[in-house]
Amino acid sequence: MQFGLTEEQRMIIETTRAFVENELYPHEAEVERTGHLRPDLIRELQAKAIEAGLYAANMPEEVGGAGLDTLSWLLYERELGRANYALHWTCVARPSNILLAGTAEQREKYLFPCIRGEKWDCLAMTEPGAGSDLRGMTASARREGDDWVLNGTKHFISHADLADFAIVFMASGEEDTPRGKKKLITAFFVDKGTPGFVVRDGYRNVSHRGYTNSVLDFDNVRLPASAVLGEPHKGFEVANTWLGATRLQVASTCLGRADRALQHAIHYAADRRQFGQQIGKFQGISFKLADMAMELKAAELLTWEAAWKFDQGTVTEADMAMAKLKATEVLAMIADEAIQIHGGMGLMDELPLERIWRDARVERIWEGTSEIQRHIISRELLRPLGA
Repeated sequence: MQFGLTEEQRMIIETTRAFVENELYPHEAEVERTGHLRPDLIRELQAKAIEAGLYAANMPEEVGGAGLDTLSWLLYERELGRANYALHWTCVARPSNILLAGTAEQREKYLFPCIRGEKWDCLAMTEPGAGSDLRGMTASARREGDDWVLNGTKHFISHADLADFAIVFMASGEEDTPRGKKKLITAFFVDKGTPGFVVRDGYRNVSHRGYTNSVLDFDNVRLPASAVLGEPHKGFEVANTWLGATRLQVASTCLGRADRALQHAIHYAADRRQFGQQIGKFQGISFKLADMAMELKAAELLTWEAAWKFDQGTVTEADMAMAKLKATEVLAMIADEAIQIHGGMGLMDELPLERIWRDARVERIWEGTSEIQRHIISRELLRPLGA
């Protein structure tokens, strides 16, 4: 593993950071104040992102994306992660990689319009009673002749209000296993406007203002067989194949926000004077900065190693779980300590710290809670011993 960045990677970092600072930062206050992204602002920033070559950069070159290797992609995600989440996720969209699993017809209808910025996708797995237990989902799909009929509810579905279609995972049957019956899952494309498919407002969220969640209701939604993504009853295989790196994406965006908070803390500690000297000269402050920098470096190394191993085909579930776990918990620590260093000013909305602090909370929950990540790590440690 090489620790030095290539010239191309340095250019990706510089280009993305300049876009974030010049095009996204100026709109953060508005989004934080209103909790809303104006449609005209979305289109304006989307056009600028496309012109800068930053739109859909996670996609392979052969389908119109940037064709970045995993580490380069995550360096790009780290820079985007510095900004308000709604701004960078919506206006510099990265369509879900699961769209690559579609047929040629599905790619034409869903993938390519997303890459061109003509459509947005959303991913619907989570249910009110299931959470991280995907096998516990109750929303169902049953066959009727050549069609499928979907019923049930999904919630916490990110930006579904903006999306043109949803990629929905439904329980479609059962299989016998040594541990008893387990549900089979099938993935479907469901277009907005399909009869019986309703998108309702979700919940008010303390994290990521402007980045919405919705409730999706399915009432006898009838779909043709061509709406199945992958194969019937193989939804888990589709998800595991195409969604594995999303934990690394979360880790990387957290690293960007953690670094932004750390830089604010460093500059404040150098500028602020108390008792006749810079507060950074007091051990109570300087030791905090040292710990923050050390923990951020550890989280970065875990994430970059997992990214490198992902491209080598050697990454494990534990590698990605460690990166996601460490980065999200480090972000929470750095955000909290940065506010402590700033004192009362850290909680005022003149600075981005109170937002970073609020936004950090959801990162330890979505894409697998911290407890789920620890379960994955410990399971890989114990399995070779038969435990």
